[in-house]
Amino acid sequence: GEPLDPPTGLVLMMHKPLGVTCSRKDQGRVVYDLLPLRYRQRDPALSTVGRLDRDTSGLLLFTDDGALLHRIISPKAQVSKVYEATLAEDLRGDEGELFASGTLMLESETTPLAPARLEVLAPRQVRLSVTEGRYHQVRRMFAATGNRVETLCRVSVGGLAMDDMPAGMWRALVPTEIERIFAAASAGS
Repeated sequence: GEPLDPPTGLVLMMHKPLGVTCSRKDQGRVVYDLLPLRYRQRDPALSTVGRLDRDTSGLLLFTDDGALLHRIISPKAQVSKVYEATLAEDLRGDEGELFASGTLMLESETTPLAPARLEVLAPRQVRLSVTEGRYHQVRRMFAATGNRVETLCRVSVGGLAMDDMPAGMWRALVPTEIERIFAAASAGS
């Protein structure tokens, strides 16, 4: 009479709330605390597909399928991660061109970022699409232009959007949703 857990190949999406860390062990709350105990004890273990820092909310994926995880995060796959940000200062006006150029170097790095697409929503509101997942990448990109990100939310991964899922909620994905992650990348090729 007890529900059976899905077999290996489980993929979950979560709306990661602010103040929660993408880690198994950390002081304070971690994303795994938001999942049922049986999912935290799976073997193979569920891993986050990339990370969102404590001060970033939004779409976070989990899987126990290592090959799928690497397929999503590999820059070669060209899976876009779309973020919406509120900035501390008005945009200068040249950020979109700079981010799209493929020449932007982040502090302490030796290779330029892959081209990224910036959509201006308001003078301090933007939507940024990146295909890499470097450490604090979006925050560091705006810091390189002399600006600071005040709020940051990942709204989609590939063709999969978070939509209206409340913060802290999660659900398992069905195969057609997993395929949507890659649909946008293959359409752009």
